[in-house]
Amino acid sequence: MTPTGLTKDAGWELGVRRTVPLPSQDVWDYLIGPGRRRWLGHAELGTNTGDRYTTADGVEGEIRGFTEGQKLRITWRPTDWRHDSTLQISVRPAASGTTIGIHQERLADAAERERMLTHWTQVMDKIMEDLAAPGE
Repeated sequence: MTPTGLTKDAGWELGVRRTVPLPSQDVWDYLIGPGRRRWLGHAELGTNTGDRYTTADGVEGEIRGFTEGQKLRITWRPTDWRHDSTLQISVRPAASGTTIGIHQERLADAAERERMLTHWTQVMDKIMEDLAAPGE
């Protein structure tokens, strides 16, 4: 039996999803704008494939894909990793609002997957808190 999170082609992966009762464009604007600090830190982030970024914590990467209002794919490499992973942030309309998705793949092993799953779950909790507090 294949362990949870192990893929045939992309190594280890994880996904965290939550739905908020807000229009998808509002959620997207938050994630790419002021909410970016929640998941990326205080790094500047372009919108063109190949644009590079570095966070205050030393995570480095580049944009691999950007679909306005829907999806952002970037590479993600903390200073203590010897490999890149791929991180995707997405928004999709849902019956009760908008579903936010955080997906990360090309993780090294089960332990790295668990650490990053904990990290992204905590990040998503903070995003949900922000989106539940109108006007802030």
